[in-house]
Amino acid sequence: MVSLREVRESDLPVFFEQQLDPDATLMADFPSRERDAFMAHWTKILTEEIGIVRTVVVDGEVAGNVVSWVHGDERGVCYWIGKPYWGRGVATAALGAFLDVVTTRPLHAHVARHNLGSIRVLEKCGFRRAGEDGEELKYELLG
Repeated sequence: MVSLREVRESDLPVFFEQQLDPDATLMADFPSRERDAFMAHWTKILTEEIGIVRTVVVDGEVAGNVVSWVHGDERGVCYWIGKPYWGRGVATAALGAFLDVVTTRPLHAHVARHNLGSIRVLEKCGFRRAGEDGEELKYELLG
């Protein structure tokens, strides 16, 4: 069973290890961070009042996270699911539940063109392709 809860400090080491996975960084097209940089980044995420963050929990275990933030005049969303949970519908369930928490529309997401799994997650959750920028596709969820 997939659920969301507030992020706890004890979740951060799990998030750190998940973002070190080379397959995950390849799919996200985003490099992993060293521990200090990672913790500084998450400290910023957790202290910004415009950010909305949740831990994804599967059967009592930390499976990843979902984050929303404001950049300029757009609210974005992204998620990171640990590799052991890929292909099990966890990202789709987590994002779907998160959309009940973050009700601002439109909501924007960016995904690497080659990340077909994440593209499917976004589309299953109602996002539609809204453009592209090089190797990145832009998606948005309206009304």
